[in-house]
Amino acid sequence: MTEEPPAERKSFRKEYIAFLIAFGIIGLAIAFVIGQAASKLVTAFVNDIIDPTVGLFLPSGSLDNLSANVTGISGVSSQFKYGDLISNIIDFVIISLIVFIAYKVLSKYKLVEDKSKPEEKKQ
Repeated sequence: MTEEPPAERKSFRKEYIAFLIAFGIIGLAIAFVIGQAASKLVTAFVNDIIDPTVGLFLPSGSLDNLSANVTGISGVSSQFKYGDLISNIIDFVIISLIVFIAYKVLSKYKLVEDKSKPEEKKQ
């Protein structure tokens, strides 16, 4: 009977590094940080360029200033800031467009799997 030698005990540090590599955590962290930075850039673009440009054509002078005041049954007034919502929708559309373009470019060079194409049946 041959016994297998006991598995080599890894240090906590080695186990931790193996975990990070196996689950791609480092790549995910880098992507998250880059995504946050890109999001800040797009938000600044929307707030500093798009909103004032649209504001030139609005009586309020800014997209962020668009709001509606509604008085309830009790006489209390509520303000609905729909201009900020429109600004955030523009922000989202630009970010999602950038992600889509990046996905298409990466899938073109086979760096990611293109999930939009139907899979070929294996025989």
